Amino acid sequence: MIPTWYVTFEVRKRGLLLRARSPRETRTFATEHEAKLFARAKLDEGLAVFAGTINPHLPRRLIPSTGIHAWLADEPDGTSPSGAVDNE
Repeated sequence: MIPTWYVTFEVRKRGLLLRARSPRETRTFATEHEAKLFARAKLDEGLAVFAGTINPHLPRRLIPSTGIHAWLADEPDGTSPSGAVDNE
């Protein structure tokens, strides 16, 4: 399956790094359900999380960190949770 969702989360700093690295990491998923499971796990670790769909998947969705809880609680009835941005 082609990935259509991504979840980006902050990476905690560990020890001394000799070179700068991105403070975030992104994983991709084939389904929204898989993305939600991963996002919930990272959120439970206390990390800042945001998610969305990968272009050119339509409808485009961006779930900012302020809308993650609503997105995770969203039922699969097609409604858009508050905080989510639909860009069609």
